[in-house]
Amino acid sequence: MHVVELRFECFDNTTITAAEKTINGLLEAYRANGQILGREFAVAFNDGEFKVRLLMPEKSSLAKRFNSPWVQRALCELTEAKLLAPREKYIGQDINSEVSSSETPSWQLVYTSYVHMCSPVRNGDTLQPIPLYQLPATFNGDHKRIIRWQTEWQACDELQMAAATKAEFAALEELTSPSSDLFRRGWDIRGRIEYLTKIPTYYYLYRVGGDNLASEKSRACPRCGNKEWLLEEPLLDMFHFRCDNCRIVSNISWDHL
Repeated sequence: MHVVELRFECFDNTTITAAEKTINGLLEAYRANGQILGREFAVAFNDGEFKVRLLMPEKSSLAKRFNSPWVQRALCELTEAKLLAPREKYIGQDINSEVSSSETPSWQLVYTSYVHMCSPVRNGDTLQPIPLYQLPATFNGDHKRIIRWQTEWQACDELQMAAATKAEFAALEELTSPSSDLFRRGWDIRGRIEYLTKIPTYYYLYRVGGDNLASEKSRACPRCGNKEWLLEEPLLDMFHFRCDNCRIVSNISWDHL
């Protein structure tokens, strides 16, 4: 991933309130399209211009060809706030994040965790994140719905990792059950991505708990009952199960590995 600084200069008198609203609207549009990553953006004002540093999947993430209709509209609204189009200053590659996938995968999966800010759509051959703007718009012109799902999944993951309140059990139900609302929404989005890209797309179903390693290996697909989904070797050293009918990958419970 890469770090860039955007600078917004005023070309006429404006107000902090008008500039703040317009700049934040543009940043949210970029985020909804997967062009920038993260949830909070510190916008600073100094010497007559506004500056913000952003994390992007690729060096070219803010290229015009990737803009959604909402990004284009937000860019036009800068003029109304008396701001010029943003100037980019490339800072460098982020050494603490993953490299985005640049190859067309033979299969892909929807996978995230509470420690990941990158795209939740992964290359199934390498597990590298696929920038969302490289995919056809999933709903209503951008990818807001899958980013919202990712935020919810990560919130549940953080609750169950903390293991400090009774909310842990409700969060685990959302992460591990094929009848949960979180699974249903994510699995539907997975199907939408597969339909648009024509690439087999799987959903990662988190697994923890269970009695022992033997019972884990013998468990069936929780969605269709398929007992032949255990793989001889784990995919990407992480996924021990794959059901091609349900488009689900899963792991042997982390409690028994």
